[in-house]
Amino acid sequence: MIASIQNWFKEQLKIEEHHPGHTLELATAVLFYEVMRADNKFENSEQVMFRQRLEKHFSLSPEQLDILCSNTQEYAENAVDYQQFTRVLNHTYNGQQKVQILDSLWTIAFSDKVLSPSEEYTIRKIADLLYIPHTQFIQSKLSNNLE
Repeated sequence: MIASIQNWFKEQLKIEEHHPGHTLELATAVLFYEVMRADNKFENSEQVMFRQRLEKHFSLSPEQLDILCSNTQEYAENAVDYQQFTRVLNHTYNGQQKVQILDSLWTIAFSDKVLSPSEEYTIRKIADLLYIPHTQFIQSKLSNNLE
């Protein structure tokens, strides 16, 4: 069973020769992960929220979610930029769906009750690459601040 799930994920994560890119799930997970690691602290609350946000956005079995989470770290650490991931979201999502991703980024950042400047900067870069207007960036930040 686990082997078939791993094979499915390997197939999903495989970069196709004629259309290089990442899956929507992986691209989103890497962006979420980048916010978690922005302040060089991996708080338990952020890790829990990371998984919850992935569950909210995608219908994955627990095994698929575990595999996605383990692959995310490797892809994030080997990435040279965010554009390869935001390109997938821009190609697939409409404006409202991208704002939902932005909301999740803020939720992850605020989950430890401390917003570091590096987390805000990372979210700003991602929002810019998703072509989200600054006013929407601010509205999302204010509406997702759980304090």
